Amino acid sequence: MINHPVGRSAQPGPDAPAPPLAAESRPTAPRPAGLGGAIRAAGAIPLALPARPARILVLLAAFVCAACGLVYELELVALGGYLLGDSVTQTSVVLSVMVFAMGIGSLLAKSLTRRPATSFALVEYALSLTGGLSALALYCGWAWLRQPHATLVALVTATVLIGLLIGAEIPLLMTLIQRIRREHAGRAVADLFAADYVGALIGGLAFPFVLLPALGQTAGALVTGAVNAVAGAVVVLWLFRAEPTRRARLLLWTGCGLVLAALGLAAACTGAIERAARHALYGGPIRFAAQSRYQEIVLTGGPAEAVAGQRTPPPLKLFLDGRLAVCGPDEYREHEALVRPALAGGPSGRVLVLGGDGLALREVLRHPAVRSVLVVERDPELPALARRDDAYDTLTEHAWDDPRVRLVTAEPMGWLRKTPGQFDVIVSDLDDEAAHGKYRSREFYGLAARRLAPDGRLAVRGGAPDGVLWSSEAGLAAAGLDAVPYQGLAPVAGDCGPAGPAPAFLLAGHAVPALALDPAAPAPRSLTVEGLRGTAARLSAHRPSPLPPPHALIGP
Repeated sequence: MINHPVGRSAQPGPDAPAPPLAAESRPTAPRPAGLGGAIRAAGAIPLALPARPARILVLLAAFVCAACGLVYELELVALGGYLLGDSVTQTSVVLSVMVFAMGIGSLLAKSLTRRPATSFALVEYALSLTGGLSALALYCGWAWLRQPHATLVALVTATVLIGLLIGAEIPLLMTLIQRIRREHAGRAVADLFAADYVGALIGGLAFPFVLLPALGQTAGALVTGAVNAVAGAVVVLWLFRAEPTRRARLLLWTGCGLVLAALGLAAACTGAIERAARHALYGGPIRFAAQSRYQEIVLTGGPAEAVAGQRTPPPLKLFLDGRLAVCGPDEYREHEALVRPALAGGPSGRVLVLGGDGLALREVLRHPAVRSVLVVERDPELPALARRDDAYDTLTEHAWDDPRVRLVTAEPMGWLRKTPGQFDVIVSDLDDEAAHGKYRSREFYGLAARRLAPDGRLAVRGGAPDGVLWSSEAGLAAAGLDAVPYQGLAPVAGDCGPAGPAPAFLLAGHAVPALALDPAAPAPRSLTVEGLRGTAARLSAHRPSPLPPPHALIGP
């Protein structure tokens, strides 16, 4: 809260000089020094710089603090999506709770404006620790506790604490600006909010384009916390060093050092802590782990020579954001069922594969009629995994080294919309669960249908044989395609998890496609023509009439 001088009650105009203090309000002697230090007459504090550069420095601190605050906010949003799924819900929870907590923090800061510089330093130190350690703490809690509700409570708690501290910054910075030089409140607010909003822009751009690719989630948060602590120390311990007493300055210097030491220790131990957490979460040895701009990629298990002391090695497993995406012993069942029927019964020279883990690509390349394959994958770290890990490269049968393959790094739906060309076969091996229905929407199917040749085929995952399968068929029908549902071989209980129903797939075209297998390709291990047609007949017998409405991007 800004302390206005006592005097005329009328508000001065924007260009009018500040009114002089009333005679009765002018103290005849400096106020005695309290716990926070001496504050001179009329609230002025001796500064280390003249008024104009001092004011610029405070605005620069507002800029830095805003950038750090938005990094914390985006970090919590990303963590909510990574750890708990349903990114729409987690984003809504984090943003709404954050804004509410910032309002409460602003109200609570009114009691701190008596010693604004000292209070600002303490707020920044607390924010540095809370925001800097939040990513590491939440990840470890998620890995060890394995309780989604506990993780959600921890996420909301961290959001509230960070929001309270961010909310306290603006009132304190406003008070410091007014202590430097009294001016019209509108001008001060405009300058402060301009610095705040520009800082938020820089922080928002730095998070996905600099911090995540270069440092990752946890290290990026720790570096941001260190910057936050230094910004608070510069403003208080140098510019406003006359406000705190000598003893208070010593304590503040000590606090800054302890905060930076804690963040540095956490940074030094981050690798070991993350490895232990991943081992607790995934079990088995961790072959590879990386946090890309889009997801956390973890590869575990592997061949016997890579797992010393084990006669029977654990299976090779690929986890994306904690979800099991590939399990070596069983993965061929799904990828054969997705790809093999689409490569039979028509031309297959030009193939488009959406999704880049390399396993659907492996099945495509088994067909000698394939002349070219274009793979579209948004995350470059996923195709690069085969080049980094020999066991995974062996699982893909070195598919990325085939001269027929070309990789495009792009978001698949956006690429379909803006890139011309037609294909004989389109295979969608996209994780629709992570995309919350985006890749089974009528808009996605419509864009894919535009890229199909007149006698082309589109193969998509239908999920479990329930309502999702039929809404996907309705989406294909809305795009002008006729689809045939079918199933592959059901997974068996074992290292890849419990047994369950076989996943369903949809093969679509401008005319009803026939389920078949290419006799020129090696025989699949899990499919027969009779089995495919039998599952299609069983599923078709349970098709609801009418079909449920298709999923839409802006629908329910």
